[in-house]
Amino acid sequence: MKKTEIAILGGGASGLFLARHLQKEYILIDKNPIPQKIKVSGGGKCNFTNEFVSADNYVGDKKFISKILNYYTNQDVINFFSNIPYQKIKNNQYFAKTSEYIIDKLNQKKFIADVLKVEKKDNFLIHTSKGIIEAKKVVVATGGVSFKSLGASDIGYKIAENFGHTIITLKPALVGMTLQKDEFWMKSLSGVSVFSEIEVNNKKFINNILFSHRGITGPAILNASLYWEKGNIKINFLPKYKNIKSNKSPSNLLNLPKRFMTEFLKSQNIEDKNQNLGVIIQKLQNYTFSPAGNFGFNRAEVTKGGINLEELIDFESKFVKDLYFIGEVLDVTGELGGYNFQWCFSSAKYLADKLN
Repeated sequence: MKKTEIAILGGGASGLFLARHLQKEYILIDKNPIPQKIKVSGGGKCNFTNEFVSADNYVGDKKFISKILNYYTNQDVINFFSNIPYQKIKNNQYFAKTSEYIIDKLNQKKFIADVLKVEKKDNFLIHTSKGIIEAKKVVVATGGVSFKSLGASDIGYKIAENFGHTIITLKPALVGMTLQKDEFWMKSLSGVSVFSEIEVNNKKFINNILFSHRGITGPAILNASLYWEKGNIKINFLPKYKNIKSNKSPSNLLNLPKRFMTEFLKSQNIEDKNQNLGVIIQKLQNYTFSPAGNFGFNRAEVTKGGINLEELIDFESKFVKDLYFIGEVLDVTGELGGYNFQWCFSSAKYLADKLN
C-alpha cells in the first residue's frame, strides 16, 4: 500500500496547479497522462486568464469567489506563466502560443489510475484501479462532467455525496442551444456567423453567434447559456447600429450576411426588403426567442453546479476533517474567456498555501 501526506485526486488545471505549489509530500492521481481539457482549450492555445476578472464573471457565492480571486489574481497567473510565449487576444483573454507550453509548465509526476472510491478510517484510503493509497489529507480536484470524451467523470461528486455533501444540480454550461420550431429557420444558416448582442437575465454579451444544423452557438450564446434557465433570450443583430437615413437594402446597408438577411426576412414574413426599413431594423435589434434546451454535457465546456460551498470552510469539508474540494467540482462557474482556468488556479493556490 502506498502512503502519502496528501492525495490529490485529479490531474487537470486545479490539481496540477496545487501540486506545483505544494511543499509537502503528495501523490497526484489521475487516469489521464495528459490533461486533455487544457490541451484542447482555446483552440489548442489555452486561454489561461483574462485581463479583467471579478466575481461578476462567475455564477456562485460572490463573496467567497471574490475572496479567492483577490488572494491569487489574474496578474499573479500572468506572472506565473510569464516565461512562456503568450499574448492577449480576443476579448482580453490571455493565450499561450500553444497549450503544450501550459502543460509543460504545470507538468507533475502522476500516479495513473482510476479513482474508484474514498473511505476514512484513521487516515483516508483511496481505492484505485491499481491498488489502495493511504493519505492523511485528500484534495478532490476531479473537475466536472462536461466533455466525457476528454476523460471527465462524476467521481468527485460521488466522493462528496458519500461523505454527506450536497450537490447543487449539475447542468451543461458554456454550451450551444437547441431551437424550438419557430426558430428552425436558423438551421438553414449553418456556418453563418453574425456579430450580435445577447441579453439574458440582466446580463449582456457582445460577440459572434454561430448558426449550426443543431441550433445556435458561438461565444455570445455560450456565455448566455450560463445564465439561461428558461424563458426568452433577446438578440440584437445590430449592436453597433444607431440611426439610418437611407433607402439602401438592409443587407448592403447593415453589412449583414446575405444568407442571414434572406432567411430572417422570410421568418418575419417580410417580402420587400427595400420597404419598411424601420420595421426591419426594429426586428433585427429586438429579436426574442426561447431555446428548446442545449447541446448537453458532451458539448458543454464546463459544468454548472457542484459541491455546495455552504458545506465548506476555505475548501475544507465541514463534515470530514482534512477533506478538501477545489476547482470546477465546486458550485462555481465562470464565463467564457479564461475565467474558469483562473478559478482553478486561484482556488488551488489558496489551498496550497493553507496546506503548506
